[in-house]
Amino acid sequence: MLETITAVNQAVNSFIWGIPAMVCIIGVGLLLSVRTGFLQLRKFPYAIKTIIGRIFHKKDASDGAMTPFQAVCTALAATVGTGNIAGVAGAIAIGGPGAVFWMWCSALLGMCTKFSEVTLAVHFRERNKNGELVGGPMYYIKNGLGSRWQFLAVLYSLFGVLTVFGTGNATQVNTIVTAIDSALLAYGSSLNSILPTVNLVVGVVVAMMVAMVLLGGVKRIGSVTEKLVPFMALFYIVLALGVVVLNYRRFPAVLASIVGGAFDPRAFTGGAIGSIFLSMQKGVSRGIFSNEAGLGTGSIAHACADTRKPVKQGMFGIFEVFADTIVICTLTAMVILCSGVPVGYGSAAGAELTISGFTATYGGWSSIFTAVALCSFAFSTIIGWGLYGSRCIEFLFHTDKVVGPFLVVYSFVSILGATVDLGLLWSIADTFNGLMSIPNLLALLLLSGTVAKLTKEFFAGEGAGK
Repeated sequence: MLETITAVNQAVNSFIWGIPAMVCIIGVGLLLSVRTGFLQLRKFPYAIKTIIGRIFHKKDASDGAMTPFQAVCTALAATVGTGNIAGVAGAIAIGGPGAVFWMWCSALLGMCTKFSEVTLAVHFRERNKNGELVGGPMYYIKNGLGSRWQFLAVLYSLFGVLTVFGTGNATQVNTIVTAIDSALLAYGSSLNSILPTVNLVVGVVVAMMVAMVLLGGVKRIGSVTEKLVPFMALFYIVLALGVVVLNYRRFPAVLASIVGGAFDPRAFTGGAIGSIFLSMQKGVSRGIFSNEAGLGTGSIAHACADTRKPVKQGMFGIFEVFADTIVICTLTAMVILCSGVPVGYGSAAGAELTISGFTATYGGWSSIFTAVALCSFAFSTIIGWGLYGSRCIEFLFHTDKVVGPFLVVYSFVSILGATVDLGLLWSIADTFNGLMSIPNLLALLLLSGTVAKLTKEFFAGEGAGK
């Protein structure tokens, strides 16, 4: 029976995260780009200016809301996770250096997709009975498409609730304990006997920290993420840039392998990988998995922003994909490729390949700093997905009374993630994660005219600062 379930899930997962999904996500991204006149390129300087302005413009949000900057930090908290470290490594190992090029291409379209998701989420959001701003794909389906499409909103929320325990929590905690265990073992195999106890303690501590943050509501979530995300991003960027600088002689050859490998993988992988299609598939799929453009999840956090300008908040969506994929994922690739560590093309690889890139450059002591970066990335993802799950379950039950118990259960899953191997369950959660994209992409397709209209009106009027 278990083998049958596993086989069925693998087949569904391959379809959901395979070619059909990528074609749909890229197709919708291309349509939205055309309808907005490739806004992500034309208005990129404006997006960066908006972000910088919000960083230095401090103000308190109204009750039940976050500041616009806290909203983007919360969305980035969920987006910048282990996929930026382990996912990129896997894409390079299986698809070759050229996978990075296709990751960049998917990100360019993903910028407009996420811009559209955020704009629609803010435009069609509501206030719940507690006065908190709530929004996201389920709300722009409900308020933007009418009663005939309500089933899509319900499906999205259902898939969201089923996803958060695995994708958003347990797998992230597993990454935390793996990073800590690796750092401890670097100081001697004699510590191996204490690892189960260490893992349990880590699981309990993470569960308590997650509960304290999430049960404090959107204000506390925003307050934590606006401090944690800039710290962890800058910490990782500086660490990664150091690898590139110290190995600068390899940089030109690495760039050549990324561009050349996109069209001739065999020439840069020793013949281990010879398919352009495989390189494209891994680059695009891992890019999507990392920045979540097309899944709609990030828009749930942006809907909490204390702003009256949906399009202006949408600019944060453009920055979000840029920061996640163009900056952080690219730096991860550079750590692997510039450090000169053996990649083992054609075989599976994960975070250990990225860690090897750091330790090969800095020495074994850097495993501690890498562990800190991994822990920060994973913890921030747990916080962000906790908010997403609470919004989804509130939408399903039409009451916020279920949110507290849900968040308590969600927090305790951290202990399971740290101590138990639940393999198939997390694979199923990954499938539900992909299923979330179906109702969201259909909604984006049907509401693309609304996105184009809101964008045109904003930049033609006072919203653009004219």
